[in-house]
Amino acid sequence: MQGNLLELDTHNHPFSVASGQFLPLGAILDKHKGGCHFSVYSLGAYRVELCLFDHCEKEIASYALDVKQGHLWSVFINKVQAGQFYGYRVFGENRPDKGYLFDEKNLLIDPYAKALNRVQHSFENLENRHDGGHIVKSVVVDDAFDWASTQKPFISDEQRILYEVHVKGFSQLNAKVPLEKRGKYLGLSDPASIKHYKKLGITTLQIMPIFSFMSEPRLKSLGLTNYWGYNPINFFSPECRYAQYDAVKEFKTMVKELHVAGIEVILDVVYNHTAESGFDGAILSLKGFDNCNYYTFEKQRDNQALDYTNYSNHSGCGNTVNLNHPWSLKLALDSLRYWVTEMQVDGFRFDLAVTLARESQGFNEQSAFFKALLQDPVLSQIKLIAEPWDIGPGGYRLGGFPSDWLECNDRYRDTMRSFWRGDTGHVADVATRLLGSRDMFTKRYRSNSTSVNYICYHDGFTLDDLVSYAERHNLANEENNRDGHGNNLSGNYGVEGITDNKRINALRQQQKRNLITTLLLSQGTPHFLSGDEMGNHQSGNNNAYCQDNKLTWLNWTLSKVDQQLLDFTSQIIALRQESRLFGNLALSDDCLDGCENSDLVKWYHPDGYLMDDVDWHASNSQAIAVELHESVSSGEHWFLILNASSYQIGCQLPKLEKGLIWKVKVDTACATGALTEKQKNIKQCVQLNGHSLMLLKCVRHLT
Repeated sequence: MQGNLLELDTHNHPFSVASGQFLPLGAILDKHKGGCHFSVYSLGAYRVELCLFDHCEKEIASYALDVKQGHLWSVFINKVQAGQFYGYRVFGENRPDKGYLFDEKNLLIDPYAKALNRVQHSFENLENRHDGGHIVKSVVVDDAFDWASTQKPFISDEQRILYEVHVKGFSQLNAKVPLEKRGKYLGLSDPASIKHYKKLGITTLQIMPIFSFMSEPRLKSLGLTNYWGYNPINFFSPECRYAQYDAVKEFKTMVKELHVAGIEVILDVVYNHTAESGFDGAILSLKGFDNCNYYTFEKQRDNQALDYTNYSNHSGCGNTVNLNHPWSLKLALDSLRYWVTEMQVDGFRFDLAVTLARESQGFNEQSAFFKALLQDPVLSQIKLIAEPWDIGPGGYRLGGFPSDWLECNDRYRDTMRSFWRGDTGHVADVATRLLGSRDMFTKRYRSNSTSVNYICYHDGFTLDDLVSYAERHNLANEENNRDGHGNNLSGNYGVEGITDNKRINALRQQQKRNLITTLLLSQGTPHFLSGDEMGNHQSGNNNAYCQDNKLTWLNWTLSKVDQQLLDFTSQIIALRQESRLFGNLALSDDCLDGCENSDLVKWYHPDGYLMDDVDWHASNSQAIAVELHESVSSGEHWFLILNASSYQIGCQLPKLEKGLIWKVKVDTACATGALTEKQKNIKQCVQLNGHSLMLLKCVRHLT
């Protein structure tokens, strides 16, 4: 094989070529041989060239790759070292109607690139691709890193508290984090950040997308940017805008420091689509290597043939990655394994996860994707979380994922929001959600932790906005306030947005305490949106995906009220962690939806009698109580009362044996923001204020 230098300067670089290894794919340094293997997959091409660039992004050499069996291409380049910039040009037919988008003028990103040299903010200048000067370059990476003796933390399922963070937004405004770390990977693991996590009591960071990503052309034209990052251009390379110098090393350093602190790292990952978008989208990587197989397409109207101008769009972002194809599936699995083994993350939350298991006949609970994960010795050991829906056909699949997966439970969110807003007739659903949504996740198949319970997520209102706005306020997104959820089950309690009204503000704080406490006392895995513990808001914007500014960055200048909420949240998390029952209630198999009474769980009407069918279906019900009692005599014994009505109610407490009393542990009506006011004697009946929750614990009376 001979190098093809295409009018390049052959005298100013030291490289020479030899036959390379075809697997593994990517750029693999070989220190023994003193160079690098470059290998890619491309089906249908007749020539693939590797292009090398200097650090001024000037092309300095180009080499043709050997081909194996018509789809694997490889070359070994002597003297290539870590830090080398490179890209690919692929020669073949350009027949869009047949799905062939080969074009040697396009410089392509290596699908297995472990780093990119800079940010590709959007699609600008992509029409001038012939010299590659405007396109980000793949970068050869040395995997060596000193993990020392750092071990991944062990967090049991019942202990796990997910805390959703955005790399930039979390620390960008935190004055306690050194300036050079703010908004960066190292900002998430700075001692000031870790101190906050530990004070709060969370165990696991769920980090919003950090795969290298781009903004959509429409956002660029409006002067906006894709802030959330759900638009990847590569599945291996960490986003370099979150690094000072070296994204790979700084990401690993972040993970190492979080692990030393005993905190898990779960990545929110996007494998359902890419930034290449649909037919009119840019050709950046996968389209240029094998458009026909990396993506899925709709069928033509008149026959069963595929229409290669009409990409399936199950994500709403223009295209759908085809994990029903072996090499696409391999790409995703190799990427996941890389993040677990080389980058040492602890698990993944999969965006629009239904897409990943949709095969030719639709969503398949026995899909190749699920089977591959289950049999993989690495990936079968990690935590897997599904967003169990997409916008494709049959796309809502809550409860339909394999038994080892956790699932984001939007029914929990909607039920608790609706109940605490004051909507009537929801007590049966509230009971089911409190005890782990066993109507969706039956005990004999799914664990207690399966339901990922949440009140707020990144895509929606923050907790403060949830109790301050009745409507969305998304005008800043330049979509005429039509984007984002329309049905938020929120309330403003008299005034839309910020107010000086003390009564309204007090009620809003109380409602936040209600929602936080309910979340953390429910069976399942709690998911907490960062900033909700300290009153962070987005001025009513419930779809701030394009707002990379102070609207979305956490405000660390806490008021007295915000500090009270932070302290309250920390204490509720501690209460959950100290209990054996909250988060790991061992219900019997026949207690499927949580509403049946059992030895361990009894449901009460506030008047003191056990709930019956009439009470469960009462259309005006707004209050319910539950007794949790371990069977052993020394076990925990709790009584939880929820009153979502606007008026005070009296609630009869279950009778106790002599020498035992009820002690109030939490009363969300406490005006100081503390867990409760001190109470000496608890009578057989307690009074609950409107819009309040009370948790009592049975203790031995000490005279």
